[in-house]
Amino acid sequence: MLNRRMILAHALITSLALATLGACGAVPDAPPPQAGALSAYRNEAELTEALSRWRLAAQKLRGEARRSKLESTGPMGALSQSMAPSAMAKSADAATGAVAAESITNLQTAGVDEGGIVKRAGDHLVILRRGRLFTVRVGGDALQSVALLDAYAPDANPQGAWYDELLISDSTVVVIGYSYARGGTEIGLFDLAANGSLSYRATYHLRSFDYYSWRNYASRLIGRKLVFYTPTLLYAWGPVPQQMFPGVRRWHGPGHALVAPEDFRRVLPATRVYRTDDEFDPQQPLALHSVTACDLGSADLSCESTAVLGPAGRVFYVSQGSVYVWTSASRTRVTPTIYPPVRRSPSALSAVFRIPLNGAAPSALKTAGVPTDQMSFLEDGSAHLNVLLRESGAGEAMWGSEHPGGSMALLRVPLSAFGDGRGSAQREHYRPLPAPAGYAVQNRFVGDWLLWGGAGARYRASSSGRDNVMAWAVRFADPGDAVALAPGHGVERIEAFGDDAVLVGNAGIDLHLSSVRLGPTGAELASRYVHAGASQGETRSHGFFYRPSARGAGLLGLPVLSATSGRGAGVFTGAQGSAGVLYLRQSDLKFTALGELQAQPAAARDDACQASCVDWYGNTRPIFLHERVFALLGYELVEGGLTGQGSRERIEERRRINFAPNAPLREGRYSPFN
Repeated sequence: MLNRRMILAHALITSLALATLGACGAVPDAPPPQAGALSAYRNEAELTEALSRWRLAAQKLRGEARRSKLESTGPMGALSQSMAPSAMAKSADAATGAVAAESITNLQTAGVDEGGIVKRAGDHLVILRRGRLFTVRVGGDALQSVALLDAYAPDANPQGAWYDELLISDSTVVVIGYSYARGGTEIGLFDLAANGSLSYRATYHLRSFDYYSWRNYASRLIGRKLVFYTPTLLYAWGPVPQQMFPGVRRWHGPGHALVAPEDFRRVLPATRVYRTDDEFDPQQPLALHSVTACDLGSADLSCESTAVLGPAGRVFYVSQGSVYVWTSASRTRVTPTIYPPVRRSPSALSAVFRIPLNGAAPSALKTAGVPTDQMSFLEDGSAHLNVLLRESGAGEAMWGSEHPGGSMALLRVPLSAFGDGRGSAQREHYRPLPAPAGYAVQNRFVGDWLLWGGAGARYRASSSGRDNVMAWAVRFADPGDAVALAPGHGVERIEAFGDDAVLVGNAGIDLHLSSVRLGPTGAELASRYVHAGASQGETRSHGFFYRPSARGAGLLGLPVLSATSGRGAGVFTGAQGSAGVLYLRQSDLKFTALGELQAQPAAARDDACQASCVDWYGNTRPIFLHERVFALLGYELVEGGLTGQGSRERIEERRRINFAPNAPLREGRYSPFN
């Protein structure tokens, strides 16, 4: 089976081949630019002229490089070097309700729901797995499979499509996928009835490149507003860039042309494309960084896009009012040090764009460095943007977040510093910080603190105290020094325990959890729990959940794998297995182990999967509903019960169901799919 990296390369070619310009209608010139905001292109002609200049400059450079190669290697050498882009150009030219009362998702920002694989809707859990939707009734002390439905249109061929993310708004279930055959992001709408039954409503396509990120989620839901960030790469030798701009169409079935110009309605006019004073670099791919908001309250899905043009490297973060997009060039730039920047430059190393969700014009700021992922950001209550930066990086696409490098700094800048894109973050906005050399970075804002650390695949504690310093904490709004933390294990996850934090990672073959007390006088390690012969079974943020039960106390769940399962097994498990879920009680940051809920290997069977047959977003989740405790384990939903008190408290299996297609009927378990 193709992996996502191979698929991404295929998607670039396919998207170029299938992109077609939709009718925009007559669009008036853009209004005068707002003070302190970016300028939009005044009309389609101005945007076309700017993109044409960049395309011609890039083609000229490419031609010069070809001539140079021809002189050094001869005609056959030059031909072999140019085959891949020429093939891409040829291919391109050929085509010319029930509201959740309690969140069960580990969210970065309160009020901003993120796409996931399981959501709660009243008395039901809705689960997305391997191209299908399932509902399970849990209300009224029930645990009962109710419905199963394909997560795509009844008349659509699901091959070559991935259905990864699920959101629920009132009685509307939204499935977000990516189809390489049908033009980009796929938005499936389903109706959820009060009894848990599902019915298909409609499918829409948003023309885009692949949105996939190894750590981030593509979709957000704020009220009834569905929000997407989608980057689109523009190539000098590809089709006219406007042919790839975001457009929306409703799926009318396979009887229509695969991609017809009249089908896609372009939702990004030139007057909603914004720019800075930087010239486009002809040596770099140019990216259209688009934010598309769709109204789920309208009868027909109504979407509008806003975009900025910039380098291809990107990391994005969504606050309650804005989407922040951090762009960076992929080319290595030689500079003695970038922290702090000593002068403004017309060609910034990177830039951060603030795109309001209320339709106002975006603003921007020239910057330096690259965030690791969305967790590197915090828009705080004092109207500041805080971002943890590495000196270099590739952004968050695919495995980019795993390979940052160089020194580290915290950018803390007032939102009032954002403007028309000509200004830069200044010396006083940057704060150098220690960096975990040679390790992928995990980071998280918790209360008034920023925590970060590094991890190897299997960190081994050494006798050197310096080697053991794997994490730091700093009060991001105060000028004090960072506090070094030496948990004695790698840091592969950082999560909040209310106002405190926990560090999770391996030392050798053992999984460690270290609690961190964050107080007004400093940060310190409080206690540690060691789970022998195990590692995390999920890497994404939604794999963890913490439910506070009282001040300074609560219950946590974390997917785990045995040391013999292999590092990737928790993410790449198919129908044949899943991780278990470990449950711990914490009180005053001290851990009490409660035990695990585990999958039954004998319950796995062939599910006749037709789409999304790799669990890229994992298949295991801890779920807490009031006092009830569950574990989603592949196709099994296991309910546990807490028994005993204090150090004798344990979690024991109460019951389970297997909701897989054609799951066998077992004693005491109901399945409607036999």
